[in-house]
Amino acid sequence: MDTLTRMRAFIDVVEAEGFSAAARKIGRSKALLSKYVRELEDELGALLLNRTTRQFSLTEAGHTYYQRASEIVREVDSLADAVRESSGDVRGRIKLSAARTFADAPIGQSLIDFAKQHPDIVLDIHLDDRFVDLVEEGFDVAVRISRLENSSLIARRLGPFSIKLCASPELLARHGTPTRPQDLSNMPCIVDTNGRSLANWRFKGDGEDSVSVTVSGPIEVNSPMAARAAAVSGLGFTILPDFIAAPDLASGQLVSVLDERILSGSGIFAVYPHRRYLPAKVRVFVDFLVHWFRTRDAA
Repeated sequence: MDTLTRMRAFIDVVEAEGFSAAARKIGRSKALLSKYVRELEDELGALLLNRTTRQFSLTEAGHTYYQRASEIVREVDSLADAVRESSGDVRGRIKLSAARTFADAPIGQSLIDFAKQHPDIVLDIHLDDRFVDLVEEGFDVAVRISRLENSSLIARRLGPFSIKLCASPELLARHGTPTRPQDLSNMPCIVDTNGRSLANWRFKGDGEDSVSVTVSGPIEVNSPMAARAAAVSGLGFTILPDFIAAPDLASGQLVSVLDERILSGSGIFAVYPHRRYLPAKVRVFVDFLVHWFRTRDAA
């Protein structure tokens, strides 16, 4: 049995967080995966996994090996993809990270459309509103809705995105309409804890600098959909992605305020790690998303 096969088995077990889960995911027996990992440990002369009946964890050596092994396997797969691409055969699995907000919104249809058009590529979609570490956690690509920050990742802009500061007409009647961001510090606000700024909301200042306002209120929740529902119910002001707020703004259930103070520069991006060989399947996926959003914006 070759080292690469054992290495893949070890990575599958780590990413599935257990032998049974990995066996179900890849269609191999638990006993076979256990054999491969044990042989790998014997070959290395080091324990990679702590095994008990109830717990599963990496040893220090296992953590180091997983990081490097994941990079090696991705490079091997990328090289194979490059060869397949030259023959017109693009297939495989893409491990994708995306926010629940993205998948639940109409723009999430882009993922379904890709899967329909590319049946030989499996989209392994992980929905999580936190910013995952693509390299550390073994993701091929992520779709992020945010302001683009400096990073070691490659980013391609898919489409525009803006945020809205919203409240219900009922709340505005009770508390008044803020005329400057600082007014929000004395008004009830709903905080989406997925945001990097948490309860410190940033706005355009009076000059070129931005201003940060600390807010508080009756609800803090890690879901923009729940924040939207709370705002519609009149519990407070909240910041929402434009594609979530749009229906309620159109119906009048929500009203946007301080539009001129909202920071610009946000967007929807596909981001992926720097690699010597960019997998053809990832490039096909990102190119598809770029075209999908461009077509949608032109409609």
